[in-house]
Amino acid sequence: MTNAGFVAILGAPNAGKSTLVNRLVGSKVSIVSAKVQTTRTRVIGIVMHEGAQVVLVDTPGIFAPKRRLDRAMVAAAWSGANDADSILLIVDSRKGYDDEARTIVSRLKDEGRRAFLALNKVDLIDKARLLKLAGEMDAEGCFEAVFMISALSGDGCDELIAKLAGAMPEGPYLFPEDDLSDMPERLLAAEVVREQLYHKLYQELPYAATVETESWKDRPDGSVRVEATIYVQRDSQKSIVLGNQGGMVKAIGSAARQELEQLLERKVHLFLFVKVRENWQEDRERYQPWGLDFEA
Repeated sequence: MTNAGFVAILGAPNAGKSTLVNRLVGSKVSIVSAKVQTTRTRVIGIVMHEGAQVVLVDTPGIFAPKRRLDRAMVAAAWSGANDADSILLIVDSRKGYDDEARTIVSRLKDEGRRAFLALNKVDLIDKARLLKLAGEMDAEGCFEAVFMISALSGDGCDELIAKLAGAMPEGPYLFPEDDLSDMPERLLAAEVVREQLYHKLYQELPYAATVETESWKDRPDGSVRVEATIYVQRDSQKSIVLGNQGGMVKAIGSAARQELEQLLERKVHLFLFVKVRENWQEDRERYQPWGLDFEA
């Protein structure tokens, strides 16, 4: 007898969803940064726990959308929830039961969905405040259980994954047992480069950029040659990404290459290009690699 199912990870931007998925999987499958709205599409992380296969679906943060890309990201998050066997809501305990969390809980209740609740970053707030938050949210009556965790340190995560595994329906495994994710390597390369944009550039510029893997060539010596393009919306943004004498794009490429070599366990030859593509967020083709609905 085996058990397997999908768990959609919902939450506001920067609640710690991707950090938690990486923690539970035990390897990096979703990019992370201190900036909000880093995740743009659904990312799957696969966990085997005591005979159960838990397929974690890391979704974009749920917030009030303003642009087409925002709407597509939020739609992807709710689509992931609709398709899942279970839902896990992640709340940044420092922010408390704020408007973003209330909006998510309200929709869950409207749709008659129950969920697990994980209060994250509990090591950063006062215990009395944490207990009050747990009681306030549990009183909503739509949570199967409440967990207090730190996705960064791992505190409370063992109990959480055990509970999720126990909630998986009986059935065959959905993926091979040694798989950690289903993300294509070309998309992984683009996402790792985009992660470095968040780490190294100004607050707003990464949101105006997208990355696409243009070429992937396996070499006879076991290494891989990857060519990726960073698309921005204006010439001034291109200058920032390139940096003085190309210094910034070289730094981005170096950090991304090292990360890819660790993830792929092979030598990576990474070549980055920077191009201007005005209004790329209104280009239907740009949404296809992420699996986002352009019409959302």
